[in-house]
Amino acid sequence: MLNSRLIFKQICTLCTSHEGGKLSLCPACLKDLPWYSTPQCPQCATPTDGSICGRCLGSPPYFDTSHALFSYDYPLDRLLQHYKYQESLHLANTFATLLGNQIQPEHHLDVIIPMPMHQMRIKERGFNQALEIAKLLARQTKIALDYTSTIRKKYTPPQASLPLKDRISNMRGAFECHSNLQGLSIAIVDDVMTTGASLNELAKTLKQAGASHVECRVIARTLAKY
Repeated sequence: MLNSRLIFKQICTLCTSHEGGKLSLCPACLKDLPWYSTPQCPQCATPTDGSICGRCLGSPPYFDTSHALFSYDYPLDRLLQHYKYQESLHLANTFATLLGNQIQPEHHLDVIIPMPMHQMRIKERGFNQALEIAKLLARQTKIALDYTSTIRKKYTPPQASLPLKDRISNMRGAFECHSNLQGLSIAIVDDVMTTGASLNELAKTLKQAGASHVECRVIARTLAKY
């Protein structure tokens, strides 16, 4: 587990050799992260020549756009694993700050909604990693945060171990929204996007509740192997 002294001394979380500053990363390690700058599908953020990919054309997702900070490669994968499984909660500030730097006033977002986690999963892990990031992101951008109106009512196996077809069926009917979201522009915050099955099912639920625009804001994008 990362030593808590790294937080208080603001030492770089990755190299542990230099001062990390407010982002808990030194400039060299921050630069070496796998920034996701390749041309991509504007809807699902999979690599393309910048046009909408064939999958989104053939079966349009419910979310309208997707934005990822990084590709899910080393050493970003290590950072996320520390955050999620070793309770390195100071990294929520790192990720929220970097996400917030991407969001501009012209995006006209009304609400930030973190990917809901089932209560049983929260008990297992101790916290919802998307919620912790979303709290800080909302504070930074001054966009309203809503983490109560939408719940994950279905306890599902981890998506990472499933092929695409099973991921889609695994998530079907997983969410429920108790609020009227009529006309709202919403950003879903999550850590990793692979097939987008979870994000798409949540976007579907939000659109059914009246949302006019739903976009995905994730830390990392990984390519599905299917």
